[in-house]
Amino acid sequence: MIENIKKYETTKDVNFDFTILIPTWNNHGFILNCLESIKKNSILKIQPIIIINDGMDGTLDWFLNQNEFDYIHAGENIGICYALNIARSLVKSDFIIYANDDMYFLPDWDKHLLLEIKKIGSNNFMLSSTMIEPDDTGNKCISLGNYGKTLDDFQEKKLLEEYQQHIRADWKGSTWPPNVIHRDVWDLVGGFSVEFSPGMYSDPDFSMKLYQAGVRHFKGVGNSLVYHFGSKSTKRVKKNKGRNTFLMKWGMTASHFSKVYLQTGNRWDEKPIKVEENFTGKMINKLKRMLGALD
Repeated sequence: MIENIKKYETTKDVNFDFTILIPTWNNHGFILNCLESIKKNSILKIQPIIIINDGMDGTLDWFLNQNEFDYIHAGENIGICYALNIARSLVKSDFIIYANDDMYFLPDWDKHLLLEIKKIGSNNFMLSSTMIEPDDTGNKCISLGNYGKTLDDFQEKKLLEEYQQHIRADWKGSTWPPNVIHRDVWDLVGGFSVEFSPGMYSDPDFSMKLYQAGVRHFKGVGNSLVYHFGSKSTKRVKKNKGRNTFLMKWGMTASHFSKVYLQTGNRWDEKPIKVEENFTGKMINKLKRMLGALD
């Protein structure tokens, strides 16, 4: 694997407000759409770092012929965990954002995240922007709005006219991208855990690692918005059994961690979350762990 990875450091500027790590796997149109939205709709100085997996769909050729973005090329699909970790050495800001290539960043997304960080006044946080998605998957953290599921039917103009209608109350349980943490916290927990490669359940595992390190401020920012077309790479990849890996590693299910410890999707308030484990919950997790060991 490692002999097929090459870094391309293009930017000379070192004064960025945010660095966005964006893995992409043969999604040429989506990654260009994502970068264009960052360029067009950001107020602050943003350093995108693109991790190109394979890229033989034209993605690699496009980046080889530009001098605007830092990027990494892996000759094979190394998945999300390895991709995010290898990009760390190119980061030139204090704050690291992880995003998907099929996201469209909406106006002022970055301003609202930075304002929230300044309000917190410490590095003890994980923040997420709020996704607008076309399908109702039961995720309490999103705003529902269909502005296209492909680039061919993407209604960008309508989205830009209506996106403020999707501003919602801040919510608990930051896990999903785009999320942001301080790079010192990233280094403290060692980035993403490669045992979850190519990436299923690496998000809740990352949040759990932050929780174990003492982070308690997991907040979704309701007025920092992105449009998410929806899992354009994960539908193609051979998935790892992340559910079981999480269970065996942490002794509880990812859903239990999300519901009990993070209270994901609940309306945000400043009160510390009081975790109350009951006997039934402990027994269910223990049984599931036993069954997971047999899988």
